[in-house]
Amino acid sequence: MSNAPTPPAAPTASRARFRVFVDFWNVQLTLNERVGESEGASDARFAIDWLALPTAVVDEAARLLRVSEYSYEGTMVFSSYNANTPEGRKYHKWATSWLDRQAGIQVICFERHSRNPPKCPVCHKEILRCPDGACNAPMTRTIEKGVDTAIATNMIRLAWESAYDVAILASSDADLVPAVEFLDLKGFRVLQAGFPPLGSNLSRACWATIDLFAIRSRFERK
Repeated sequence: MSNAPTPPAAPTASRARFRVFVDFWNVQLTLNERVGESEGASDARFAIDWLALPTAVVDEAARLLRVSEYSYEGTMVFSSYNANTPEGRKYHKWATSWLDRQAGIQVICFERHSRNPPKCPVCHKEILRCPDGACNAPMTRTIEKGVDTAIATNMIRLAWESAYDVAILASSDADLVPAVEFLDLKGFRVLQAGFPPLGSNLSRACWATIDLFAIRSRFERK
């Protein structure tokens, strides 16, 4: 006979425990882009109120699930930074020294790694600098590794530890579909907090979608 723990049942119609999982750059960059499109500004940046965001998405999730009693069990924020730039180091300090210390928020931040420069499609030689003579900037690029895996692993781990009934996944990344489908098979509901129609593969795998752009006024830092 197996001694493995039995996952908790799905939430009833009257109660639920919510936990939020945020793909930081996926959410931040998409908000910037959507705000820029609506305001006609290419350099727009949406200021997220990180104390208000969890409340906004949990309240919206409770409305969609029609639960009258619910609790917020915390937020995990998954991100990355470039340690080779002043901006990257400044962001890492903010994420680990400020955001990670806010009540109910845990930050997991990965260092971004360098990737090979782009290559000429004809001779396949690496393009080390911008070919525009007026620019000539280095063609350095970095790649984010580990974030998707960390999100999926922690969603499954915390579900198995009975740390929540319903997960709210703030991302549009299709790489998270297998984890969502697995949790669904085990009786856990996952709601996507995204930007429809972006991320349609993930939204189809989730129980419902919260439109972050539509409710952005509820978590915008003034």
